[in-house]
Amino acid sequence: MFQESRDVFVYNKTKETFLAFRVKVADSIVGRLVGLLGRRSLKPDSGVWIVPANAIHTIGMMFTFDVVMIDKHFKVVGFRELVKPCRIILPNLKAESVIELPAHTVCKSRTEIGDQLIIERYEAKKTPKPDSVEEQVQLTQASR
Repeated sequence: MFQESRDVFVYNKTKETFLAFRVKVADSIVGRLVGLLGRRSLKPDSGVWIVPANAIHTIGMMFTFDVVMIDKHFKVVGFRELVKPCRIILPNLKAESVIELPAHTVCKSRTEIGDQLIIERYEAKKTPKPDSVEEQVQLTQASR
């Protein structure tokens, strides 16, 4: 019934900087409604990507954070820094989705309107496990 949580990383290709490594994708009705509600803070290098969305509110939030608005090609079409609780960010008609990030992320990453972002799922490369003792010995010898 509940979809497995997915994480993506957000990279600013224009500035060659990372915005975050562990961004939760909120693309279900429940995920989009909840967003950051109930959290006391965002861990460094984390965030929430709300898809689709072109506006947000911070009613019920307990902390300040940055917002980046992107179009369907992941180009930055707007941002707000240090958004405080109990605020409403009006719709940006160019935006297709919104990324909520820890405070000061926009400044640290030097992100600006027009920057091209890359948003991809991170998957660690898996090393093959040997099927036999002979393969294990061969892998060990090859690594020397």
